[in-house]
Amino acid sequence: MAWAFGGAAFGGVAVGLLSLCCTAAQAQSLEELRDMPIAALSKLDVTSVTRSTASLADSPASIYVITHDDIVRSGTLTLPGILRLAPNLQVMRGGPNNTVIAARGMGGNDAAQSFSNKLLVLIDGRSVYSPLYSGVYWDMQDILPEDVDRIEVISGPGATLWGSNAVNGVINIITRDAGASQGLYGTGVVGNSTYDLGLRYGGHAGGNASYRLFVKRHENFESANDADDGNRRTQGGFRFDWNATPDDALMVQGDGYYGSRSQGAAPDESLHGYDLLARWRHGAASGATLQLQAYYDHSARKIENDGGRFALDTFDVEGQHSFALGSGHNIVWGGGARLSRYVIRNIPGLDFVPDRRNLFVGNLFAQDSIALTPSVTATVGAKLERRSYMDLTFLPSVRLSWKPDPATLLWGAVSRAVRSPTPFDEDVVESIGGTVFLTALPGFRSEKLTAFELGTRLMLSPRASLSVSTFYNVYDDLRTVEPAPGGFLPLRWGNGIKGDSYGFDAWADIRLASWWRLKPGYSLLIQKFRFKPDSVPLIGVSQVGNDPRHRATLRSSMDIGPEVNVDFDLRYVSALPDPHVPGYVELGARLGWQFDERAELSVSGFNLLHRRHRELPASQATPLRRSVFVALKWTI
Repeated sequence: MAWAFGGAAFGGVAVGLLSLCCTAAQAQSLEELRDMPIAALSKLDVTSVTRSTASLADSPASIYVITHDDIVRSGTLTLPGILRLAPNLQVMRGGPNNTVIAARGMGGNDAAQSFSNKLLVLIDGRSVYSPLYSGVYWDMQDILPEDVDRIEVISGPGATLWGSNAVNGVINIITRDAGASQGLYGTGVVGNSTYDLGLRYGGHAGGNASYRLFVKRHENFESANDADDGNRRTQGGFRFDWNATPDDALMVQGDGYYGSRSQGAAPDESLHGYDLLARWRHGAASGATLQLQAYYDHSARKIENDGGRFALDTFDVEGQHSFALGSGHNIVWGGGARLSRYVIRNIPGLDFVPDRRNLFVGNLFAQDSIALTPSVTATVGAKLERRSYMDLTFLPSVRLSWKPDPATLLWGAVSRAVRSPTPFDEDVVESIGGTVFLTALPGFRSEKLTAFELGTRLMLSPRASLSVSTFYNVYDDLRTVEPAPGGFLPLRWGNGIKGDSYGFDAWADIRLASWWRLKPGYSLLIQKFRFKPDSVPLIGVSQVGNDPRHRATLRSSMDIGPEVNVDFDLRYVSALPDPHVPGYVELGARLGWQFDERAELSVSGFNLLHRRHRELPASQATPLRRSVFVALKWTI
């Protein structure tokens, strides 16, 4: 069953945009961001590294920020397409319904791991990482690109603050305050591979309260004339922000969606879900802050005709408190609890025994940033976490940063993270033709990582910045497929692979002129895995990941006068080793013309260098094809 293994719809090739919103003040703020010196951009606030506000230039981690301006100028309509803008992420697509996104490898390979299970993804603090199988259903995540403030992408573990499954990275998607999206906005896209329709209205509710409402319809066509693999989705939602006092802020937001995806000769699969999140933040005169957050999330998928389905309900509550202790300590601490209830039934060839469970997660964490000298800071933290299937787990990290001058940051870190077991590891029974082919056994251990990192962030000049981060990852107890004791069938899960990976991520931001900006990036990944002595090498070690060794990107953004902007995205990805997929070079481009103060016309294209190219093995996905779209943006 495709969705049981985390198949994700991208809808990747975008097509046209009609916009009716933004205010003149918003357009001015975007222009200010576009013209901001790189030195000032380095001071943008980020929150994902320490769970408290800090400037990007001072954050001791491999973090890349996709800004609102990056997103708007990319022309991309879906989250996976937007995430291609991050040079420290590996994004691989295979037609509308297959997307793999990973950081520092472990992108998945065989039928049991055709997805990335070591990357935690958050949308406004709500985890969209599925506790059923470890991974993200990308076809169940959607946003209006205009409503995203920024996306903070961390490559490297973040388990001390964000918990289990933040193993190789964290993606934190942060939407804009409702006050920044006022007026009427609409989208309408039409092209050779997709169409997209949307409408949003934002207003004030008196005093310091703002709101926005939106609805969006998105559809991807088949990836080839003879491939029945399209998908479609409708989503609506709201956000409400109220600054009750200068020190108190309340945010409430919610979404609902439904859609379906084609699966070739198999019956179509339908999906739906809805969520509601509330967050209250209080700031004290001392600078301390208290934050409380709670959310509810429901998601479900169903195979038409045969009745195979699952439904998942998640209830989450958490709180955190940050404060300064004396002149040398900045402390953040907190905790939370999460209850997930699921039912899985009638999936042909795939049973979960039992077919329903309650999954619980409870945690406490604390982190202290200690100013050892005016230029040296040590950050020490730990999380205690208790999960279903998992004993009490200790997740520590230590970071040391040195800032010898305002333009230079050097940092290093040692961290521990785990990928926790799920029902797919503990309860699944897979059958082929009535014969039990694979069975999960209780006692599957967490997959473990100890990570060592060194990095630097340099302001080379007011027009150029550079970030480099190196890593050495040591893995243990990675999931394997093992034969039954004394026989062959049924196969079972094991924890029989260990090994290491190392490499580096690097990117730069260069303003060649006031109207031209370049953003090059490069990543190197070398992996060495082996079976443990007591493990049976039934499937090769490539089962833990089929990842490219080299990835390179080059993004060019040009403003040809005040009315025309041109953007190019060139990317190179080396071959996948096993199963082999050839390397490729591809190009995306966008031409925008602001023919009126309130209107912009643009033409965008993706995968322009080849009629078709393949990014995933043939057993997992179809090739991607070239796509082009036209966009009209209107502001009133």
